[in-house]
This record gives sequence, C-alpha cells and structure tokens, in this order.
Amino acid sequence: MAYQYDYLLVGSGLFNAVFAYKAKLHGKRCLVIDKRPHLGGNVYCESIEGICVHRYGPHIFHTNNEEVWRFVNQFVSFNRFTLCPVANYQGRIFNLPFNMNTFYQFWGVVTPAEAKIRIHEQASSITQEPSNLEDLAISQVGIDIFNTLIKGYTEKQWGHPCSELPASIIRRIPVRFTYDNNYYNDLYQGVPNGGYNLLINGLLNGVECKTNCNYFDDKSYLDGIAEKVIYTGSIDEYFGYCLGRLDYRSLQFEDEILETDNYQGNVMVNYTDVEVPYNRIIEHKHFDVNNDILQKTQLTIITREKSISSMMSDPLYPVNTIVNQKKKYEYDLMAQNESNTIFAGRLGKYEYLNMDQIVSNAFDLINYEIKRS
Repeated sequence: MAYQYDYLLVGSGLFNAVFAYKAKLHGKRCLVIDKRPHLGGNVYCESIEGICVHRYGPHIFHTNNEEVWRFVNQFVSFNRFTLCPVANYQGRIFNLPFNMNTFYQFWGVVTPAEAKIRIHEQASSITQEPSNLEDLAISQVGIDIFNTLIKGYTEKQWGHPCSELPASIIRRIPVRFTYDNNYYNDLYQGVPNGGYNLLINGLLNGVECKTNCNYFDDKSYLDGIAEKVIYTGSIDEYFGYCLGRLDYRSLQFEDEILETDNYQGNVMVNYTDVEVPYNRIIEHKHFDVNNDILQKTQLTIITREKSISSMMSDPLYPVNTIVNQKKKYEYDLMAQNESNTIFAGRLGKYEYLNMDQIVSNAFDLINYEIKRS
C-alpha cells in the first residue's frame, strides 16, 4: 500500500518536533497536526507588549546531557537564566528549593549539622520507609517546612491529600545542605532568547504542518494517510476512555499587565497557603535576563496560575496515584495491539518528563525507526 506520509505526528510539541526534524533528515515524509491554532504544544510563547509570555506555564530547559544541549542550541541561543524561586506563606518569604537559607529562615540554624538535627527531631514520627509524598517530605525536611511550604501548595496543585500522592513527586524537588538557591543541579540551564517558538519553528522548518486539526474529529480522513502514527495526546482519550479516565491536572491562567518595571522581583513566587486560590505568580520579563532595556521598561506582565481538573481544560500533568497507575497499565496493554501507532510524550506515556528527557526519547525513537526501516 502506498502511503502519502511515512509518519503522521499527532501533536506539535517538543517530542514530535524533534522527531519530525530527525525523520526529515533521513528522507522521511511527515505530517504534523495539532488541535490548537498554533505549533509548539505547551512550550508555545506569546508576545504581549513586547514581553515573551510562556502561554502554558514556565518552561526552563535544564540538562546534563551535552548531546541534547548542543542539539537545541543549533536552532536558538539560550540565555543564562537560573531558576531561583521563592515561596510566600501568609506574607512571609522563604527560599526554594529547600536549602540552608530555608532552614535558617525557619529555625535560625546556620550549619548543616544543626539543620540535620532539627529535621531528624521533627521526622521521628516516620518509622518506616516513606511510601507517600507526606511521609517522604517530613522525613526530608521536617514537619514545620512540610506544613508551611509543601502541604497546601501540593494539595492545590494535585487535587489530592499529600498522603495519597506518590513519593516520586517530592523526589523531584532538591533538598540540599548548602546556601545554594539554584533550583536545578544540571550543568546546562537556560531559556531561549526570543522564546521557544524559535526552537519549534526551526525544528519544523520544511515539515508539513496543520493547526486547528483535531485527530479524532478528522480520523476518517487521517486513517490510512501515513504508515505510522506518533501519538502524543492522552492515551485514555485515544481509546475512547473505555477503561475510564486517567487523572490529570491542568492549569488556569490569569494574565495582568502592570505599569511597573518590576512587580515581585522574581520570575516565580509560589503561594503555599491553601487559602490563596492560585498556586504561583509568574513575572515573565524576568526570563529575559539578557535584555537590559526590557528590564527597565515601566511595564510588566504577571500570570496567576491556578491548578484545576483536566476535565475543565487540556490535561498537562499526569497524577500518578496507585489507582491511575493500574489503569494506565491496562491501557498500555491495549496500546501494544496498535501496531501502527506509537505512544509518546508526557500524555501518551502518562509520566512526568522533563524537556531534555523528551528530546532524548525522540532521539531514541527515530534511531530505532530508522534501523528497522
């Protein structure tokens, strides 16, 4: 059977953009479709009043993988942005991630040994290997920090009590006994100068793309158009939710343009009090650390982010509870029977993946596909 394309790529986010670029180098014909009116998936950026706004939440590229870092830098230069968020709890400011600055702010301790003693005292109630987020968090930073900086924020973010959430979520948050506010330990870190659209456009240059194209609405037309489908949407939606819906979280964004050069002094401030309805405020101009003129401009844009159920918006974050993992396993068994469809990305795999992991996974898949073709 003659196909019009070698690959139909459902979703125009980072995974499919990297795959399409690599596939094109090998002479493969790709069609990229996206139900949204723009390319780029969740890394899409929008220019508002000359400020690059991360439309679907902040994205900081960080990695220790030199191959991945060199690859993305072929398409756009990255600035020296370093993520150092802070937390606001009832008007009090604390450093993140959890480090010696945080421990001093809570307990007045000034040495790692003092901090470890205080944490050990506060974690004495955890007598077994931590099996959920709450127990692991308390064992790592103590009950004071858990109650103030973790519990409210996390339960707003995920819509579940901390005791029901997997410990793997909190393991992604660094805990260090140094006065280091850099959120990531990775060797390479930054944000593209000019935004992620430049990266996506570079990757998809010369690749046929269609926006406002919903895979499920146009399935009768799209079926049989390509030899294989790379699907980066929600795996449960692909199967018509026949085993029930997987649980995801989404975000609601509220933008505000302010006539000031600097609203909060940081790109990201987390609001950890459960009484505050939103999770954090992003001030986008602080991503553009190389632009001195922009930093002095008497205008800024903030975005309040509120975590909501994915039933109200597009799914963004898989909620890896035991119930969801069992259901996802059953969907994976069904996916094995889809010989011409490959499930990829955060939603297709139903797992939290950083951007460098997305790029690396796309490398692995295209290498596998080329070897077997």
